[in-house]
Amino acid sequence: MTHSVSVDIVSDLVCPWCWLGKRHWDQARKLTADIKVETVWRPYQLDPTLAREGRPYKDYMREKFSGAEASGRWKAMRDHLEQAGPAAGIDFRFDDIAMRPNTLDAHRLMRWAGGQGRTAEMAEALFSAFFAQGRDIGDRDTLAALAGDAGLDSAVTADLLATDKDEKAVWEEELFYRKLGVSGVPTYIFNGRFAVSGAQEPAVLADAIRQAVKEPAETE
Repeated sequence: MTHSVSVDIVSDLVCPWCWLGKRHWDQARKLTADIKVETVWRPYQLDPTLAREGRPYKDYMREKFSGAEASGRWKAMRDHLEQAGPAAGIDFRFDDIAMRPNTLDAHRLMRWAGGQGRTAEMAEALFSAFFAQGRDIGDRDTLAALAGDAGLDSAVTADLLATDKDEKAVWEEELFYRKLGVSGVPTYIFNGRFAVSGAQEPAVLADAIRQAVKEPAETE
């Protein structure tokens, strides 16, 4: 009997490694096209303390990576991402980012996209908007427009964003994964049995999918 594979991808929409990880995941799926995989995107806020209106990006990063050692670490990471991006079809434009947004609303949007089977499209739209276009994905008008780009109803999305719908659900889901021990993203959880962390290469993720076939979820 061939078991299907369930994969939870825990991520944040302002994590550059998560966009790289998504592109690697897309490639891994092509390498394992013969295996049925259900992918579910899960919320994780890298900075849940950030004000809902966000902060100027340069100020935020300067504070986060203050000191020579931290600054050097960020530069090395940024250089690596800018070099690795093109191979995955990504053009990171960090200098064009104006705001570091709070991502709670973006995660609500991902949740609604999931209800319509559009999470892959929604994630791609959000990552691209933030990292390649310098758009503020904490701004609700921007989010409503991006929802339309991903195949959702932008007017309905705008109305929902004006409420607190699913805020509590997003917080609770994030807390669940934090309690599981997720402390960095992206994290891929296969059949609820084992996890792979980081923006691993497509071949590594493909191997994990094949391994998950041999380790089905306990409910199966």
